Amino acid sequence: MRGLILFDAIRSAILALFFMVALPALAQEEMRFDKEPLLIQTAAGKVLHFTVEIAATPDQRARGLMFRKVMADDAGMIFDFDQPRRVTMWMENTILSLDMLFADDTGTIRHIKEKAVPYSRDIIDSMVPVKYVVELNAGIVAKLGIKPGDRIVSATTTKKAK
Repeated sequence: MRGLILFDAIRSAILALFFMVALPALAQEEMRFDKEPLLIQTAAGKVLHFTVEIAATPDQRARGLMFRKVMADDAGMIFDFDQPRRVTMWMENTILSLDMLFADDTGTIRHIKEKAVPYSRDIIDSMVPVKYVVELNAGIVAKLGIKPGDRIVSATTTKKAK
């Protein structure tokens, strides 16, 4: 009887250990995103080239770039919110510092948040109704001179309204 109790205790401990390790790992499991080329046309006449992942569904938008440890300099993510609205975001579970471009339904950048702090729960507000948010590595906005009024062009931003 004593051996059976010890076996149950060991089995319970192993199961608890499994769930302590496996569940966080499952939460960080990669979600699949389609990719597309994205251009930023600056008011200064530059055309900047990126390849972005598309976050178009509620689950994809909720996940975003959370848990990512690295991202290429010419990579990012575009969030498509279907209809223009005021958008709020935060950086909880986001390892990378990001620059966020908030764009209206024409792709025109209306607001920029530079160097969003990793893991922060501070609310990042679009300030105006937007349809798209593009996240890039922190520092890209300053390095490339991206400003409000510049325009984002991609298959996502040029698709016909439903």
